[in-house]
Amino acid sequence: MSRTEFAANRVREVLLNGRWIANTNFKDQIEDLTLDQAVQKVGNLNTIALLVFHINYYVGGVLNVFKGGDLEIRDKYSFDMPPVQSEDDWNKLKNEFFSNAEEFARHVEMMSDEKLDEPFVDEKYGTYLRNIEGIIEHSYYHLGQVSLLKKMILEKRA
Repeated sequence: MSRTEFAANRVREVLLNGRWIANTNFKDQIEDLTLDQAVQKVGNLNTIALLVFHINYYVGGVLNVFKGGDLEIRDKYSFDMPPVQSEDDWNKLKNEFFSNAEEFARHVEMMSDEKLDEPFVDEKYGTYLRNIEGIIEHSYYHLGQVSLLKKMILEKRA
């Protein structure tokens, strides 16, 4: 297996279909959530919808570079989610997230192994591999939060 195939599998594992590290993934955690559950506040913590938006913001931003665009994302905007007020809004966010995640993984898979070691946009951002690994690690961090929030929300309703 090439390095890019391995990295693409790790992306899919955390975002779409894996169980090896956390015994779950983002898709498993959010696919069946209702709007009310996704936007429910637990104390002063971020909502599940906001965490999905946040990860999708970075996946989409790096994906834009993979597709030949500029690096347009900025950390200060990564939580600037437009209102999610209807099931339609929530489903649109989830579907965009799933679509971006799969497209991101496909782009990683299609890269040459040599590309992984090239600078990402500018040397100050590290290599392509470092940015892909950053997406994976960042996603696992927030997947843990989503899993805990979901448990808290579902237990509260039981």
